[in-house]
Amino acid sequence: MNFKELGINDDIINILKKSGITKPTPIQEESITFIKEGRDVIAEAQTGTGKTLAFLLPMFENISPSLNSVQGLIVTPTRELAIQITEEAMKLKSANAINILALYGGKDIGSQLKKLKGNTHLIIATPGRLLDHLDKKTVDLSKLKTLVLDEADQMLFMGFKNEVEKIIKECSKKHQTLCFSATMDSAVKKLAYRYMTDPTVVAVKKEEVTLTNIKQNVVETTDREKLNSLCAVLKEDNPFMSIIFCRTKRRADDLELSLAKNGFRCEKLHSDVPQSKRERIMKAFRNADIQYLIATDVASRGLDVSGVTHIYNYDIPESVESYIHRIGRTGRAGESGYTCLFVDPKNERMLQEIEEAIEFKIERREL
Repeated sequence: MNFKELGINDDIINILKKSGITKPTPIQEESITFIKEGRDVIAEAQTGTGKTLAFLLPMFENISPSLNSVQGLIVTPTRELAIQITEEAMKLKSANAINILALYGGKDIGSQLKKLKGNTHLIIATPGRLLDHLDKKTVDLSKLKTLVLDEADQMLFMGFKNEVEKIIKECSKKHQTLCFSATMDSAVKKLAYRYMTDPTVVAVKKEEVTLTNIKQNVVETTDREKLNSLCAVLKEDNPFMSIIFCRTKRRADDLELSLAKNGFRCEKLHSDVPQSKRERIMKAFRNADIQYLIATDVASRGLDVSGVTHIYNYDIPESVESYIHRIGRTGRAGESGYTCLFVDPKNERMLQEIEEAIEFKIERREL
């Protein structure tokens, strides 16, 4: 199947071709037609499956530039993801001259208000900042056509349930709701079914997305020796672009200092890093000016950067889903990827859970 068969217009198809996108991914194939028909959709898909375009493409087809109203709203849990979706939307803008506005914390609210006085068709927002505007009556969702809840599982995990429900109540009565989530647990289903009408459910199998093309290793070490083990692996691999995951902000801070002392060019990314600096870091990382990005799980949501060759789990994740989510940052679009997990004896149980879930014993790497 191609984009033409999915009803996407030639101007948008040409823009996609310039970015090297010629064939729809499984989640795009399965969901675009339903979205274009105006149906409510629940889509289960990992980051990296092309889910952003799965909702952006049909939204661009459905938004009318001649109508002076907000017709599309995408709500997402983190600023990084809001920025990323905005960048994707801006690429499509030349095919359909719609006005796009990003609303997220850390940006000057005054300049956002000025832009809102213009004719805005599509808003991409984090829950808190959007509610600020709704409270000030600077955003009107009474004529909204489509609402997207992106990374719905993470939105609930981060405690945004009440905010999301308040936002939904501000939307037009007859809007379409699209719920995209990496995992479809009971909390997400409950939220989705409460606010959706006879939704169509589409899903992409996790293994297809995350485990194909990714070579996985485990380094058995101790807490005391973990830093030395990581440095040895980084020197051996010398990766083109890599993300190193830590469990907490404090661990990320400490690791950044330790790696810098050992001569590695790295930057950390977590919620205490000021927004302007986070944007600079992400731009530098996308341009491959930074070789090592140290991140926490929450900051990593929406880190959809092409070209990441290596993922290092300095700290073992707290769940199997988190492990799969982390390693899914590499091995994108048919490229091969590599991931290495550092475990000390107290991590054995979590490692066992991961191996049971992915149904194979991860190869041990000797240093």
